[in-house]
Amino acid sequence: MTGGMAPSIEIESIGGSLAGDVQARSGTSPMSCFQCAKCSSGCPVAARADIKPHELVRMVQMDQREAVLSSRFIWECTSCQTCATRCPQNVSVAGMNDALRAMSRAAAAPAPSTVPAFTEVFLDAVRNRGRVSELALMIRYKLRTGRFFEDADKAPVMLKKGKLPLFGTQVGGKSERKALFARAAKGGAK
Repeated sequence: MTGGMAPSIEIESIGGSLAGDVQARSGTSPMSCFQCAKCSSGCPVAARADIKPHELVRMVQMDQREAVLSSRFIWECTSCQTCATRCPQNVSVAGMNDALRAMSRAAAAPAPSTVPAFTEVFLDAVRNRGRVSELALMIRYKLRTGRFFEDADKAPVMLKKGKLPLFGTQVGGKSERKALFARAAKGGAK
């Protein structure tokens, strides 16, 4: 026992290939979870998610790959780390979700949420301009998702307050940003 932390119980011989894939990608052991549900009781997203964090871990343990990779929860997790903080077994559902998002994209699983579309539009803006033009972001997001009139009532108020300028500013350092994005795509290796 180090640093006052209780030792965690490692179980690795049960489960299917999904649990092994998630552990290899995330560094957290889904098989160590004993379903106490402390992660779900503290999760700020659990109340509105399609599944709760402990249910996601159980689905990973039970090798339910298709259901897990098409879950809305893996996209809506905010990575606040409350789950990892509360877990007596040191299982990080947020870390697992990072791995599951990558696996979902690689498997071309249908995204049940608009979070991936927003993330792509946002990162494209940062990659190309160095900052986000809210109006351009909103237009590209609406075109990508087809949700043209959702939240349309907020536009007049935002325009009135100057929150949607017609032309956003651009920041220098495009080659540095390009290099950072390339490095991130390689997993951080130089």
